Amino acid sequence: MYHEPILVETFLSFFSELTIRHYIDGTVGAGGHAHAILEAHPEIERLYGFDRDPEALEIAGETLKPFQEKTTLIHANFLDFNRYVPESVEGIFLDLGVSSMQLDRPEKGFSLYKEGPLDMRMDPSSDLDAESVVNFCSEKDLGKIFRDYGEEPRWRAAAKAIVEARRKKPLKTTTDLTEALKSVLTWGGRRGKKINPMTLVFQGLRIYVNDELGGLEKALPKGIEALAPGGRFGVLTFHSLEDRIVKHTFRQFASQEKTIKILTKKPLIADAEEIKRNPRSRSAKLRFIEKL
Repeated sequence: MYHEPILVETFLSFFSELTIRHYIDGTVGAGGHAHAILEAHPEIERLYGFDRDPEALEIAGETLKPFQEKTTLIHANFLDFNRYVPESVEGIFLDLGVSSMQLDRPEKGFSLYKEGPLDMRMDPSSDLDAESVVNFCSEKDLGKIFRDYGEEPRWRAAAKAIVEARRKKPLKTTTDLTEALKSVLTWGGRRGKKINPMTLVFQGLRIYVNDELGGLEKALPKGIEALAPGGRFGVLTFHSLEDRIVKHTFRQFASQEKTIKILTKKPLIADAEEIKRNPRSRSAKLRFIEKL
């Protein structure tokens, strides 16, 4: 199954003038960006591709078969890259958020449109899943998750509805969750917005289960440290919470640490043609820095 990488030409342009020997794709997914960089830079000696999802690594293995002799795929969080990468690198890329192949698989529980177990783990070996969160977290903690990670305006009502529903029976599936929420999160309360009214609750749960924001805050400084002078680091985000962390971290290292140069004063976005071709690119924002 082919998954089109987002902003791929723009992504490649930031590496066009570099000679790359060692490269890290911290969220390799289906391997689209990794394939593009390997094709554009035949001088790459080793590409390290990390992903928490073993099924994604299988797909990436097929995508990157033409380059298998110079590719190392690793089932691990990018946070742990220094256990596997012995040298400094000239390029790093992170494509954040849930992938379309994860959304397309009901058994992973990411999609509110397809019934599946309340899982939402990017790494199926992780202990915490969404079912545990919705059934055992307090109403106060659920509200905080929906407020801080989902930016859901009706976070109090959503948390209360879940607690009331689970008193009757445990919530086991994505349908159980949407049924619990349908009385408080309605299209009418969205003031004309086109996203499903339950999207932000699902987003908040997913981010919390996978510690996506905490992981990103730790990963960015480690990635900057691993870059060789002149090396470049790009991050593709899909919602404001991620982008805010990337923006603030890059600014801190540029102004206070003075170890990097910001190459994108404002995040780069997809044009109308790409959005029409690949609707997921609508919310994508790309930022790049260079190591001094």
